[in-house]
Amino acid sequence: MSHFTYRPVRDELAYTFGGRLPVAHVRSGDVITVHTEDCFGGLVRGPADLPSQVCQMPYLNPLSGPFFVDDAEPGDTLAVHLLSIEPARDWGVSATFPYFGALTSTSHTATLQPPLDERVWVYGIDRQAGVVRYRASASEHMVDLPLDPMIGTIGVAPAAMESRSTIVPDYYGGNLDTPELRAGSTLYLGVNVHGAMLALGDGHARHGEACGVGVEVATVTTLAIEVIKGADTAWPRLETDTTIMSVGCARPLEDAYRIAHQDLTAWTVDLCGLQVLDAYQLISQAGRAPIGNVCDPNYTVLAAIDKALLPHPRPAYRDAHARLRALAAVQE
Repeated sequence: MSHFTYRPVRDELAYTFGGRLPVAHVRSGDVITVHTEDCFGGLVRGPADLPSQVCQMPYLNPLSGPFFVDDAEPGDTLAVHLLSIEPARDWGVSATFPYFGALTSTSHTATLQPPLDERVWVYGIDRQAGVVRYRASASEHMVDLPLDPMIGTIGVAPAAMESRSTIVPDYYGGNLDTPELRAGSTLYLGVNVHGAMLALGDGHARHGEACGVGVEVATVTTLAIEVIKGADTAWPRLETDTTIMSVGCARPLEDAYRIAHQDLTAWTVDLCGLQVLDAYQLISQAGRAPIGNVCDPNYTVLAAIDKALLPHPRPAYRDAHARLRALAAVQE
């Protein structure tokens, strides 16, 4: 095991999954500390910094990477355990945009409704107290919210020599925008190309994103990786100490829901030996369906079930979560 630290300069930031040369080579079992930028590349720092004026499409949602993972081949699975996610600054930002977000007209849902105003909110981050501070832009209202750092965008290169924008979530990961991607979680991604080509960024101090933007932050994120040979994973999966989750990405929203629940049903059958309809029934009554986002080019829905409700499940991915989680204690 080696511990590698990567801090990109601006010209090294990636804006696609696929179509990029690796910035470094890593190996299964390595620990990587990665410095990431926020979705605006650090250019939005105050209410006067309107993203439409200081940012340029398509240079949004920059990623650190990709990292070439030695011995990762198509048909394998890359397990990525998030050991820690720390805001790199004592502030974060959020915003509203014309024709973007869940509660406005968009190019997909065109109406005569006038566009939303473009506006920026700056959140103070108190890491010691564990809070982010909301301040209303048009009144004196202020409230502290729990700090809950997560990584919004993480994935590997897609198949078939494709290059996909970092704002898109899909089978290879991408802009999943789920708060379940917090420290302590293990993400499983199917490998599509030689070396996997792992990249990540788009940290949030906390996540809601009905407006399309979380509390966006730069991060210092430490993760441990392992290649699971010969284990094919069609859609991203997550595991915590207590829960397994499948991720579906699609439009319309119900198709993302279907993908996630079909995958979790199949995963439950594989882990527990339940008959398909018994697994389907258990997930129907005991599962949860947290939504990741409903603003990006694809929507993200998770299907989740507590491990305690499963009948004698065998460890997922040869117990990769437990092995990688143990590295957290070593790092401490």
